[in-house]
Amino acid sequence: MKVTIVGCGDAFASGGRAHTCFRLDSPAGAAIVDFGASSIAAWKRLGFRFEEVDLVAISHLHGDHFGGLPFLLLDCEFVERRVRPLIVAGPPGLKTRLGQMLDASFPSRPPWSFPLELVELQPGRPARLSGFTLENFEVIHSPGSSPTGLRLDDGGALFAFSGDTSWTDALYDIAQDADLFLCECYSGEQPAPGHLDWPTLRAKLSGFSAKRMVVTHMSDSALRRRAEMEGAGLVAAYDGQIFDLEPRGDGGARAGVPALP
Repeated sequence: MKVTIVGCGDAFASGGRAHTCFRLDSPAGAAIVDFGASSIAAWKRLGFRFEEVDLVAISHLHGDHFGGLPFLLLDCEFVERRVRPLIVAGPPGLKTRLGQMLDASFPSRPPWSFPLELVELQPGRPARLSGFTLENFEVIHSPGSSPTGLRLDDGGALFAFSGDTSWTDALYDIAQDADLFLCECYSGEQPAPGHLDWPTLRAKLSGFSAKRMVVTHMSDSALRRRAEMEGAGLVAAYDGQIFDLEPRGDGGARAGVPALP
């Protein structure tokens, strides 16, 4: 699996980073994890096309993580003239919130000419979608955003993402044995409601079992602590960064996971 950090910024684009967006490429297919309001510019700057992607997975319903979806869908419709199906999966409430956002942004849009499926995932109930086993976990953030962390397994490598959250032991489950775990760390100093801070994360590091851990969604105060984070064995994310994950060789996705069309 190849993971490209399309955008790793916070809501305020601290450090000039684009809103959260990650691209996963594997033999199973290609997927997008989160697509914030500014993600389409970062996506096109890297020369990517939406036609290459079959699945978009959303961690939670805040604009810097899913606010770019109307632009993604309209680009598929009017620029790329997509004909292949596209699945957008996310937490409960995705269908309603995306519909509201589309109505507010582009009320005169025509029906989609490509098959679009919206899937609302129930936390703790993994599903097979477009060649990936996708599972989400409840985390602690703004309740109205239906916050979750994500795990995507292509049968050879496992990608995990905290979403936006303050400390919760669920992060250990999200990151468990992941080949790559992206963990938010918004604040470098003082605790911030609904987010992780560096002192708290540093104190919890010994409990993580992920093979590689990358810090993302950093404010200016967290960016100033990058050297400390890297000294603790973490990697600080930046836009355009690429990670190549080696296959585990354990024979594929977990048994007993239901496949969705």
